[in-house]
Amino acid sequence: MSQYQDDIKAVAGLKDKEGSAWNAINPESAARMRAQNRFKTGLDIAKYTAKIMRQDMAAYDADPSQYTQSLGCWHGFIGQQKMISIKKHFNSTDRRYLYLSGWMIAALRSEFGPLPDQSMHEKTAVAGLIKELYTFLRQADARELGGLFRQLDAAEGAAKQAIQSQIDNHITHVVPIIADIDAGFGNAEATYLMAKQMIEAGACCIQIENQVSDEKQCGHQDGKVTVPHEDFLAKIRAVRYAFLELGVDDGLIVARTDSLGAGLTKQIAVTREPGDLGDLYNSFLDVEEVSTASMNNGDVVIKRGDKLLRPKRLPSNLFQFRSGTGEERCVLDCITSLQNGADLLWIETEKPHIAQIGGMVKEIRKVIPNAKLVYNNSPSFNWTLNFRQQMFDSMKAEGKDVAAYERSKLMSVEYDESELAKAADEKIRTFQADAAREAGIFHHLITLPTYHTAALSTDNLAKDYFGDQGMLGYVAGVQRKEIRQGIACVKHQNMSGSDIGDDHKEYFSGEAALKASGKDNTMNQF
Repeated sequence: MSQYQDDIKAVAGLKDKEGSAWNAINPESAARMRAQNRFKTGLDIAKYTAKIMRQDMAAYDADPSQYTQSLGCWHGFIGQQKMISIKKHFNSTDRRYLYLSGWMIAALRSEFGPLPDQSMHEKTAVAGLIKELYTFLRQADARELGGLFRQLDAAEGAAKQAIQSQIDNHITHVVPIIADIDAGFGNAEATYLMAKQMIEAGACCIQIENQVSDEKQCGHQDGKVTVPHEDFLAKIRAVRYAFLELGVDDGLIVARTDSLGAGLTKQIAVTREPGDLGDLYNSFLDVEEVSTASMNNGDVVIKRGDKLLRPKRLPSNLFQFRSGTGEERCVLDCITSLQNGADLLWIETEKPHIAQIGGMVKEIRKVIPNAKLVYNNSPSFNWTLNFRQQMFDSMKAEGKDVAAYERSKLMSVEYDESELAKAADEKIRTFQADAAREAGIFHHLITLPTYHTAALSTDNLAKDYFGDQGMLGYVAGVQRKEIRQGIACVKHQNMSGSDIGDDHKEYFSGEAALKASGKDNTMNQF
């Protein structure tokens, strides 16, 4: 017997027990409401989705073609529409997640207005968006099941059984969210408290980076400052304790290193003996040998063996790493994080280059053989120019004639139909599969896609609507496409929950229900 039928039976038993006071309660209506609200709390969601991610990680270890993907979201509706579209086109949500970007919260969700990605936005906004995303995903379940229930009521015979099967085997829109906690918004205790809020809202996977919390910068901007490993590991442990306290025992932590582009540190690490973690961190500092006689007032010095070394100290009171040490520091960061409780890695890079990423992963896997990455397929990269330049360099190295191309101007539209551009586009198309196979990338995400799609679609609509196309700019550019492509939002009243509300009115008031979906509802035109 299905869960739906079990619930009908269970509520019927309760109704019998309560007697005449429950005469108006329809057990099937209550069972439908239960089915439409499968996940009762955020912790239910976190436990369910953590299990999915763990299974996907194991599948990837067995077969790297089974990588996972997600797109960033800044509103619950955006996340909902992504999953509705995925279900419509692929009839499955397998290996497709959502990503919650701190950048988009800062730029789009702060009461201060648009902010740069520097952890200045309200920290409670992160958990608030997680809760919002799952509210919209659960509503997508309720909407879809409500439609199936109405079909069930109208069907007969074999058709009824087929619809019942769809209800019993319903694929939920609820999927894992990889959620950005930035650098923890403070010390380890602040990180723990914020992680708890995020997990209670439904997060099964939290991504944390090794920048200094109060100096935090976007990973693709300059001026990044990292913390010594022990400080970062304390925050990883804080997130793990939050998961364990709340009973999400298989929750996941993504340890992000920004060391590739971060040439600065705020602190010299504590070291107790040569070769320990603090000593390794300090070994990357840009130093000069000094004597006691050549030391200046206020100098900070490190003793290494018989030598006194003065780290280069900037007017900002920050210390500088030696140039060219970024990849080596990234490898050490990643190994250390995995050895101390992280589950996945994130290496923030300045370009999408498989050989660069794969080279670091190869070194990490010498110590941690099953190391896996979450990778930011960032809109901060000029993908077209990067891959055309990579293709130019490859063709040149192979001895091919590249005289028809000017490397610095390969973004030009004049090259769009060229052999080089088409080969570069093919490399972009297969980048995720290639990187999953060759560079250990388990999860590919685009951080800010809907920030850009919203801007692009709005620009196109504004140009047409306020130009000479008038209303046709909307009808031809939006509504007609919605109808032709079967976009559910063309029936926006249904999408907002109007039909769900009508169902409830009927449950609660019977024949007296004042429903919105009558003959005069203009949504019937669709």
